Amino acid sequence: MPERIHTPQVGAPDPELRTSPIMAEMDWESEDLKQEQPGEPVCYFNDVSYPNGAYVSSGSMLLHCHYGIWVEAGSCDPDNP
Repeated sequence: MPERIHTPQVGAPDPELRTSPIMAEMDWESEDLKQEQPGEPVCYFNDVSYPNGAYVSSGSMLLHCHYGIWVEAGSCDPDNP
């Protein structure tokens, strides 16, 4: 059984608050997107900053902060890992 990562549940992105871009993992593999990454040391989700390398849960989606961009890293849904 895979080890569970305990992450803060941040809810859905609020369009009124600062949230870094969210990329699907398959989109992230594109060389063009890698070259466009901002290279920031934090990601924002609803005006809260998270350090590079942090994980958060948005609904059932696991997000990983990668230099200013959230990258989908899998599922947080215990019924559909």
